[in-house]
Amino acid sequence: MVNTVIFDMDGVIVDTEPVHYFSYHKHFKELGIEVTDEMYGTFTGFSTKNTYQALIKEFNLPHGVEALIASKREIFNNAFDEKADLELLPGVRNLILNLFENGLQLVLASSASHVTIQRIFNRFKLHEYFTHIVSGEEFPQSKPHPAIFLRAAQLSGSRVSECIVIEDSTNGIKAAKAAGIFCVGYKSENSVLQEISIADMTINHFDELNAETVRKLV
Repeated sequence: MVNTVIFDMDGVIVDTEPVHYFSYHKHFKELGIEVTDEMYGTFTGFSTKNTYQALIKEFNLPHGVEALIASKREIFNNAFDEKADLELLPGVRNLILNLFENGLQLVLASSASHVTIQRIFNRFKLHEYFTHIVSGEEFPQSKPHPAIFLRAAQLSGSRVSECIVIEDSTNGIKAAKAAGIFCVGYKSENSVLQEISIADMTINHFDELNAETVRKLV
């Protein structure tokens, strides 16, 4: 029986992808590099550090990783603060409340930095619902490597067979499956380039899940 739900954040809890896209591409322009949407899509689920490591290798950039991260983060933070219409994805707050009120443990496992996660959690007052937060910046390898989800399960105190992951990206789903955790793939308008069908099950809206159905998934 499932007792722990591990959430991704970007594209699952909140749609920050347009802000990330704007920030990255503004930075790419400043760096004088051209990153196609196809290449950019391969970075979905990557930490910012791993994204820039890949870009340094691809474009032979002379910059250090930390300097690149700092520059992009400044652009993102300014854009985030100016985006007044940023909201949680439809139905996800109701799902979080339903799971929490019915005794399931919630853990966040996001490739985003701790700084970005805290900005989101503070803005939408989510801290009380999640027992643990795991950031991709804690690990040398990003999704599809399973480390982030294995760590989330470990912190929860649950066996992987008692957990599920909710993801919206190819890399995230592959990471969950590599960790041996049942994965729910969330289809959204931003996941059209992602292989959601490889998840153990797929949903189009969060009202398709609740505590009763989640407990029976595994």
